[in-house]
Amino acid sequence: MSTPHVLLGLLATGTRHGYELKRAHDERLPRARPLGFGQVYATLGRLQRDGLVAAAGQERDGGPDRTTYALTGAGRAALDRWLGEVEPPMPYVASTLFAKVTVALLVADVDRARAWLIAQRRAHTDRLRELTAAKSAPTATLDDVVALDFAIAHLDADLRWLHTTLDRVADWHREVHT
Repeated sequence: MSTPHVLLGLLATGTRHGYELKRAHDERLPRARPLGFGQVYATLGRLQRDGLVAAAGQERDGGPDRTTYALTGAGRAALDRWLGEVEPPMPYVASTLFAKVTVALLVADVDRARAWLIAQRRAHTDRLRELTAAKSAPTATLDDVVALDFAIAHLDADLRWLHTTLDRVADWHREVHT
């Protein structure tokens, strides 16, 4: 994820201070890793240094002064360029799950490798059920549903791959160990 671009996008809707940006990020991207305040303010500092945001004023809401930030013309242009770029599919398989299954198939006998795959499939299935239930919860917002659809699609793909791999364990094991 590009935190600077997400913050630029949030500022495109109006001026905000760091706390509001963190809260808006965590609400709009509900299944993403929450941003830390330090990350927000460090990113705002870089964006300001690069001329993509500017301080728009100070607010005091019963506490310390808070600097509000606004998107600059250069920031809007950078955001528009980023949004206009097609995100290329990942060129490499970079998944802990893939690496773990491959290593399990290399080092374990067929029964043990199959047991690990079945346990992993069970964990994925349990998580899929949790996310599906969360999606139909009465408190689910549209942000939640969009994020859950994304997570569910990825879990479903992992489950299909685990199922296919389970069907191939004996053949794969025989090929590796001959």
